[in-house]
Amino acid sequence: MLSPTTHRADPIKILSMRHLPPVNGHQLIETGELMGASMSFRRNAEIYGEGEPADYLYKIVSGTARTYKVLSDGRRQIGGFYLPGDILGLETAEEHSFSAEAISGCKALLIKRRTLVALAGRQDEIARQLWSIIGEELRRVQAHNLLLIKSAQERVAAFLLEMAERVSTGNAVELPMSRQDIADYLGLTIETVSRTLTQLEKIAAIQLSSSRRIVLRNRSALSRLNS
Repeated sequence: MLSPTTHRADPIKILSMRHLPPVNGHQLIETGELMGASMSFRRNAEIYGEGEPADYLYKIVSGTARTYKVLSDGRRQIGGFYLPGDILGLETAEEHSFSAEAISGCKALLIKRRTLVALAGRQDEIARQLWSIIGEELRRVQAHNLLLIKSAQERVAAFLLEMAERVSTGNAVELPMSRQDIADYLGLTIETVSRTLTQLEKIAAIQLSSSRRIVLRNRSALSRLNS
C-alpha cells in the first residue's frame, strides 16, 4: 500500500480539504477534521495496486490518472480516467479491485477512508455528499459496461463526447491519454481506434488536429452514432 512516507511520492504537504475545488460539483467535507497528505506521482507511476488494502481515497488535484486491470490473457483493461477534481479508490470491499497509475505528472490528496466513514456517520451532509459521489461512480461504471457492447464507431463517438464534457475548450478536445489508453478503455485495438478516428474525420464529424487534439465538428453526428 502506498503510504505518505513512500519513496514514490514527493515530500508531503498537509492540506485541508476546504482549500481544494469541488469534486464534480460537491464540496466534499468542508471541515478541518478531515486532513489529507498531498502527494505527487511521476508519469506512469503506480498510485496503488490491485489487491492492496483500500485504506485511502485519492482526490486528483492536477494531472490525470487511470485505473486498470491486467486480464488473464495479458491484455490490459482500463476502468476509467480521472481528472482534476475526481476521486478514485472508492471501493465496496476492503481491497482495491483495480490498480491505478498516473498518466501524466499527477498530484493527489490522500483521504483516509476510516476517517471519512467516521465523519459520515456523525454528519448527515458529509454522508449525503459521499453517497452522491459513490452514485456518480456507479453510473460511470454502468455506462462503461454498456459501451463495451457497442460497435467501434459507437464506442469512439461516445468516448469523444464524454471527454468533450470533461476536458474540452469549445469544440477542441485535448486528450491527456494515449491512443493505446483509449483502445484499452474501449476494449479495441489501437489500430481500430486510429482507423475509426480517420473514418469520423472523413464524414466531417471530427478534425484530427494532432494525436492528442481533436476538434468536434459535428456533435449531432457523433450523438447519432452513440444513440
